[in-house]
Amino acid sequence: MKDFKQLARTVLKIEQQAVAELDQYIDDSFESACQLMYHCKGRVIVIGMGKSGHIGGKIAATLASTGTPSFFVHPGEASHGDLGMITSDDVVLCISNSGETSEVLSIIPVIKRIGSKLIAMTGEPLSTLAKLADTHVCIKVSQEACPLGLAPTSSTTATLVMGDALAVALLNARGFTADDFALSHPGGSLGKRLLLRLTDIMHRDERLPVVSNKAFIKDALVEMSLKGLGMTAVTDEQGQLAGVFTDGDLRRILDDKIDIHQDNIASVMTVSPTTAHGDMLAAEALKIMEDKKINGLIIIDENNVPVGAMNMHDLLKSGVL
Repeated sequence: MKDFKQLARTVLKIEQQAVAELDQYIDDSFESACQLMYHCKGRVIVIGMGKSGHIGGKIAATLASTGTPSFFVHPGEASHGDLGMITSDDVVLCISNSGETSEVLSIIPVIKRIGSKLIAMTGEPLSTLAKLADTHVCIKVSQEACPLGLAPTSSTTATLVMGDALAVALLNARGFTADDFALSHPGGSLGKRLLLRLTDIMHRDERLPVVSNKAFIKDALVEMSLKGLGMTAVTDEQGQLAGVFTDGDLRRILDDKIDIHQDNIASVMTVSPTTAHGDMLAAEALKIMEDKKINGLIIIDENNVPVGAMNMHDLLKSGVL
């Protein structure tokens, strides 16, 4: 019976070695490729056939999401009209392990005529594609993980890693930030964590639980019940935040001899509570709440006036938690 675990470990070892060998190809040609893409006035067009095409699609997506506008064009479709997507302002990145892929080579004359700069990414520096390119990024591997030496395995891994190296080098050169990244990922949880601010999710206006510091405890309990956040802000005569009363405060005073109908909320509220401002990132607010072990926050303005409130359930609904 085959030892599948050992076979798998052999694949990992071979592909790890292939990635390690890429270091020698981070050279002047790699630098030239980065310069061409960095100064590109249009878009980086990635082209590849077969498995190289699948890897090329991922490279294009990574470039596009990290500050380098890019898209993938299939070489077969390019010969039937899609070359119209490419302009002289673009940089074309052609991927072919052999450097002799006919579908790719057949469109090189047109790319040259358009006037686009051409980067070749191949495993053969002396190949036709490499010689035709303005610069060549080498992805040569010593062996494929496939025991037959036929299925693209180590070579596609090396291509993917080199594509990531290009994308991340450009990301850093452009000063691309987490906020920039989030703008291209607004629908995902990552984008929500990076973009969403408390003003986007807080309860405000009539949904904001708030009572005067002259109110009785029963009034605060009614307000908490109506607004459903498990807390209420308490304000002074000027409308500024004087304290907060929460479900936790209620549990703590249950054993005390209090009269919810006669005792003032100011006598049992938490003074100087943890607060936040509306422009704070929701992810930052989550960190504060976790560190303080609290379930909600009052949001105040620059004059210490309560303008909103939110709790863990709001973060959960928004996708931040």
